Amino acid sequence: MFIYVRLLFLPVYVVDLLWSSLVLVYVRLITSSSAFLLFFFSFRIWTTRIGSASSMLTDDILLSIMERVDITTCVRTSVLSNRWKHLPWLLRELNIDVKRFLSVPSPNPIEVKQMDEAMASLTKAITSFLATSRSEATIKRLQLRLYLVNDYSDAIGPIVSQAIDTGSVEGLDLAIVDEKEPDDCRDEEMLQQARTVDSFFSTYPSVLHCLTKLSLYNVLFAEWDLHHILFDCCKQLQHLSLFNCDAGGFSAWEIQAPDSKLSVLELSFCCLGELKVLCLPKLERLRWHTWISPKRPLSFDVVPSLKELSLVCGAIVDHRGFMLSEVLKDTTAVHNLTLNFQGERIWIKPEGKQLCTAFNKLRKLSLHGIFVEYDLLWTIVLLEAATSIEIFDIEIWEHPCILDTEGRRQTFGERTNPSWKVAEFKSCKEWPLKEFQITGFSPMEQQITLIRAIMQRASNLQTIILKDYQTCDYCEEIGALPRCERLPPERVFPKGKGEQDTAVEQLIRDMPDCNIQIIFGN
Repeated sequence: MFIYVRLLFLPVYVVDLLWSSLVLVYVRLITSSSAFLLFFFSFRIWTTRIGSASSMLTDDILLSIMERVDITTCVRTSVLSNRWKHLPWLLRELNIDVKRFLSVPSPNPIEVKQMDEAMASLTKAITSFLATSRSEATIKRLQLRLYLVNDYSDAIGPIVSQAIDTGSVEGLDLAIVDEKEPDDCRDEEMLQQARTVDSFFSTYPSVLHCLTKLSLYNVLFAEWDLHHILFDCCKQLQHLSLFNCDAGGFSAWEIQAPDSKLSVLELSFCCLGELKVLCLPKLERLRWHTWISPKRPLSFDVVPSLKELSLVCGAIVDHRGFMLSEVLKDTTAVHNLTLNFQGERIWIKPEGKQLCTAFNKLRKLSLHGIFVEYDLLWTIVLLEAATSIEIFDIEIWEHPCILDTEGRRQTFGERTNPSWKVAEFKSCKEWPLKEFQITGFSPMEQQITLIRAIMQRASNLQTIILKDYQTCDYCEEIGALPRCERLPPERVFPKGKGEQDTAVEQLIRDMPDCNIQIIFGN
């Protein structure tokens, strides 16, 4: 209390400065009720001292702050002062997320009852913000995340549809979420989810016409013309995210949409036989996390704008691997490629010069989830083929939360060292590589050997960044001991200056003229 009393005697300009600073950091503090009360109490004291201190901040500044938080925080903010009451209704971007209306702490798992209660509160919020006229401010982007449980689609649909028809909402980012994990979903449940989504879109077609981003969860499209809905009806769709969605029977999904504006496509746990992108001229980024097909998971035809490709998968026993050059052969602009093996077998087959054409514009290559005991020299072959690469990024995989049990081996098979033969392919071109980064670094022989090989080959290399492992929530949940307590020193990130100096000496041995900067990061 003493600190607040002292504030009463500060000069007005000092209080104004403190007020401005506090408002700017408020969005980070307001997540806790105690912080909210602290902010409110200090606000009342300052406004008693100098009147409306917040008047020095324009609506545009306050709105730019409020647009960075969810709608519940915005509403809580508006009760601080009469000066702020109207602000939430002037927001040009509105974020209404059903997860914010769940009880705190959120139940785990989230049952239908909790979904129903959260949707009841969300419906009231949408009604408050959209049912009344918004002649003062059009919502440029409405981010809406909801459950389609019970009859809430019939309550929300008319309000959102009318707001779109009257021009109150210009763009809609819609996520229809479901809390079931992929392994817990039966086909009948996924079909029912598809019928619910289809009914919502059929009843309120304005929603489809306004969509700029769509996220769907646990939907089986066996009875639904997915291509027609997404690419014929959603004329404004730019970002599509599908989680555990497919057409049933491991069938292929062909996308032929020359007029589509889709620029981002994200797939997670989608059981497709193959994704065939025949024509998506605006597609810039594609990410696929976990596929089931034992063969090549995707192919491209006309994708002139594709710049970023990310493939993430732990290869199961049936995965036979594929030629990366066959996937990339019809791409012409990929400059950022990420391959994540999640600690399992390397699922790309050995190649060399076949990759040169596909890699001719590659600027950054990221190889993540490489099992800690694997040899790493095979990655040199990829660098030889990528003669335009400037950044090379490796992430080592070592997780005690994934035990090497018989059950794991039955699902994923035995981990085997990559069988690539480095000496069979060597480019005569000079590498433009400037930066090399390893996450999960330790002075193991495999890592030291790779780094030294790259240092000797890459004459333009300027920086090597060595980082510790990223934290893993699952490892922490099982109470895994820190690596320094359960692993030998050569498998632990060097912490102190002495250990780091020793690692540097290992790297630059017999390289007296080495000018490469070696940085140890967190």
